[in-house]
Amino acid sequence: METIKHEDYVNSLFALLEETFEKPRGIYLDKDTSLFQTLETISAEEASNPVGGKCASLAAQVAHVTFYLEVLERYVVHNDTSRVDWGEIWRTIEKVTPEEWNAIQEKLKSTYQRINQLFRENPTWNEDTIGGSMGIVVHTAYHLGEIRQALCVLKK
Repeated sequence: METIKHEDYVNSLFALLEETFEKPRGIYLDKDTSLFQTLETISAEEASNPVGGKCASLAAQVAHVTFYLEVLERYVVHNDTSRVDWGEIWRTIEKVTPEEWNAIQEKLKSTYQRINQLFRENPTWNEDTIGGSMGIVVHTAYHLGEIRQALCVLKK
């Protein structure tokens, strides 16, 4: 059985996390299209508008990404497997003030920084930590795509 070298996995993981959240390196995103770079271009008014009748606002999309990171963090740090209400954010967050929009973005950044540090300090990679880290990249990339597509409509 072949194994993946620890440093190969973590180097790839951190490159993908950086690409997705902070600054594209050209792995799969275009220049200036990471999640944080994209959010810097969005006003509270734009973040408050659903793109369609049954679509979530961009504020809800961002709050959901944060919630996903927090659920993973609770599982990894505290082995918390309690049930969570995945639909609450979609039901409760739509319109935001500029202060609320800034707070949502700051919460995402601080949660991401904690997760990033958690992964950097992780001594053992196993099925849970590998799956969780891959899930964060894939899940966030999906929502980044949703947000960027919505901006095509919102910024006409």
